[in-house]
Amino acid sequence: MERNKIKELILEYRGRFISPDNSLIYREILKDIQFYISSKEIIFITGTRRGGKSSLMKLICTQLIKDTHIPLTNILYLNFEDERFIELNVSDFNLIYEIFLEENDSNKKSYFFLDEIQNIPGWEKWVNRLYEMHQIKIFITGSNRNLLSSEVASTLTGRNRVITNYPFSFREFLSYKKIKHDHSPIYLTEERARIKNAFQEYLKLGGYPEVIKSNDPTLLEQYFKDFIYRDILPRYTIRKNKAMRELCLFLASNIASVHSYKKLQQLVESKSINTIKNFLEILEEVYLFFQVDLFDYSIKRQIYNPSKIYTIDTALSQSISFQFSKNLGHIYENIVFLELKRQNKDIYYWKDKEGREVDLVVRSGREIEEMIQVCYQMNNPDTRNREIKALMKAHQEFKKAKLTIITDDEEDSYRTDNVSIKMIPLWKWLLMP
Repeated sequence: MERNKIKELILEYRGRFISPDNSLIYREILKDIQFYISSKEIIFITGTRRGGKSSLMKLICTQLIKDTHIPLTNILYLNFEDERFIELNVSDFNLIYEIFLEENDSNKKSYFFLDEIQNIPGWEKWVNRLYEMHQIKIFITGSNRNLLSSEVASTLTGRNRVITNYPFSFREFLSYKKIKHDHSPIYLTEERARIKNAFQEYLKLGGYPEVIKSNDPTLLEQYFKDFIYRDILPRYTIRKNKAMRELCLFLASNIASVHSYKKLQQLVESKSINTIKNFLEILEEVYLFFQVDLFDYSIKRQIYNPSKIYTIDTALSQSISFQFSKNLGHIYENIVFLELKRQNKDIYYWKDKEGREVDLVVRSGREIEEMIQVCYQMNNPDTRNREIKALMKAHQEFKKAKLTIITDDEEDSYRTDNVSIKMIPLWKWLLMP
């Protein structure tokens, strides 16, 4: 690229990046990032496209300027998805650094924010050289896990910290809507009503920032097309485009469900189970769907049992789903799964030989920390009996685990055979500190 063109882009992006933006909402993940800002490690911010990674970097920068009073010339922000970088190659990175040095204060630390840098082949070697310079802290974003491929990982071994960014949580949604909530066990009637109404809106819109700001869930259909035609097909060698699309539509219509490779193979009329395995790995790499394994102390049984599939955003899945009526139980379960993912929990499901199932099992080390059933309504005696029986059966195996049932709006507590089970509405569970 021409030197003047690179300089123009550096100045343009700096002006936009450091300008105040009152529309940005505080993200809870900032607490994790703040812990690592003073360290030398490169911070990788990865996660779904349109999930707010660039805004998150701007929030980090705003906080840095406020806390450290760094010179603005010591900040470099570049978004490599900009088509004006199409001519850029690895040899131009040194030119970028050279232009940056012409203005910055060499006596103070510099901060590099590099957005979607994986679009430029060979970027990791340049970043590795920057890392050796003690006066530079580096933040990098990317929309797929190829950002941390084996080649990249070997180049930057022990030099990075990975932070996964998800769409807005319900707490962040309330912050955007300026709806306050306290953490006391008793909510005022008016406050409770506002929160429950907001939760219904959250169900409709999901957690993608631009969808929430525009109040336009139709954007989600375009997001899905971007996943397919920008994240998946150009970056992976997939000859069966129709099969991949059909698989996505089926999974979106059947979230929070167990799917065997054989069943999915028959569905998309693929000749090989390995094709389905590869497809699911790709969908997880681009943060569109996630697989959750059956919990078993036998790794072999874990591998040979089918996985449960969840989606990155329930409103996104509903926008492309073939289902004409919503399965709110599965939607609620998916929302619980996503909240546990935000908390970096190790998640499984559990099932016994008689078919009794616990929706979500949270493991900490070798111990099972919590077992969660998600049931939209518990007023049917048969449903209540089924959900409690499954928890009690699992509790015989995992005696230290906390037992929870998450519902639409029922709250209660049970004690049976000296075992406590807590029942809590989903909207309230999502707001627990």
